[in-house]
Amino acid sequence: MKSELDNLRTKEKEYFFRTYRRLNVRIEKGNGCYLFTGDGRKILDMFGGLAVNILGYNNPGVNKAIIEQVHRYIHLSNIFYQDTQIQLAEMLIKLSGLKKIFFTNSGTESAEGALKIIRKHFNGSDKKDVIAFTGSFHGRTLGALSLTGRDKYREGFEPLLMNVKFLLFDSENELEGNINDKTSAVFVECIQGEGGINIASSSFIRKLTELKQKYGFLIAADEIQSGIGRTGKFFAYEHFGLEPDIVLIAKGMGGGLPLGALLGNEVVSDVFDYGQHGSTFGGNPVSCAAGIAVMEQLENGLMHNAVEMGKYLKEKLTALKNEYPSKIRDIRGIGLMMGIELTFKGQEVVEKMLDADVLVNCTNDNVIRLLPPLIITKTEADLFLEKFEKVISD
Repeated sequence: MKSELDNLRTKEKEYFFRTYRRLNVRIEKGNGCYLFTGDGRKILDMFGGLAVNILGYNNPGVNKAIIEQVHRYIHLSNIFYQDTQIQLAEMLIKLSGLKKIFFTNSGTESAEGALKIIRKHFNGSDKKDVIAFTGSFHGRTLGALSLTGRDKYREGFEPLLMNVKFLLFDSENELEGNINDKTSAVFVECIQGEGGINIASSSFIRKLTELKQKYGFLIAADEIQSGIGRTGKFFAYEHFGLEPDIVLIAKGMGGGLPLGALLGNEVVSDVFDYGQHGSTFGGNPVSCAAGIAVMEQLENGLMHNAVEMGKYLKEKLTALKNEYPSKIRDIRGIGLMMGIELTFKGQEVVEKMLDADVLVNCTNDNVIRLLPPLIITKTEADLFLEKFEKVISD
């Protein structure tokens, strides 16, 4: 007789486009940093829905906010003023220091909106070139994909947008040699997530800022994965002294519900006119209510916890690197956005960790990416470290 998981697997294969490689577990519920399967397993989640579940699972504050809003209304058209939208917008504007906001449903939708702002801002000028970087990931729709410097995502979907130029990430020489009067914008992740937790140097960001002052292009900071407190600051670019014109956010801001945003400074604050951009579900009131609960808890010590737990994990993982230099090449990251670069492909490590009831993720073939909930404690960190060392040593 087929198990329930077998039945789900069969139906998924029958009904769905072939896009996701599913894990061989059936999740029944989640609580805190843990997921619980239908057959009684308790799994420590060290990548939190790919940076979405920053407050873990079943967070009381998020649940309460959602339930209260559901009893008011689940959806209103954006032709109405909505208090949850406006309250969350006010919080994000204050936290970011930016001037205007547009709510989206996802990071890729935020990237698309940013492209439209850039096109509209420079409409009629010779500034048409957009710069992106090798190793980048900005989304899967055609505009966002055009900015994504990973061939495996782009192949088979050409032709993509014209006038996009890819430069080597963290190369000041490439910036100097390729940015000019025709450059309209530069899309940058100060910490590349999908690319393998690659961190820009301070000198690279300084050079980018110098060139912006010289040529007058816009900088769009992609904080979809690295933002919302993950690195110990609200945005990762704050660690680098960058002052972007446009900021893309999503993932963790909705506490698990679909929610993203596009933020802009005074330079782009008047770009759109009524009817030139929109989103049916962008700023959904239930998602915004959850987002308010997330922001309230973030400001109550969670970013400090990201700093402290990030330091703890990095220190312990660096010791493991020194103990197993033939297996661990590098440990890098800021706060609770961390990568463990292996000397071999990492998928087997992912599988063995799952067998040991710990969920990790591998990106860029050999980087174990850690994006745990910001509520993680030393208890969870030590459990992960114990299991990881055993897998590595074996």
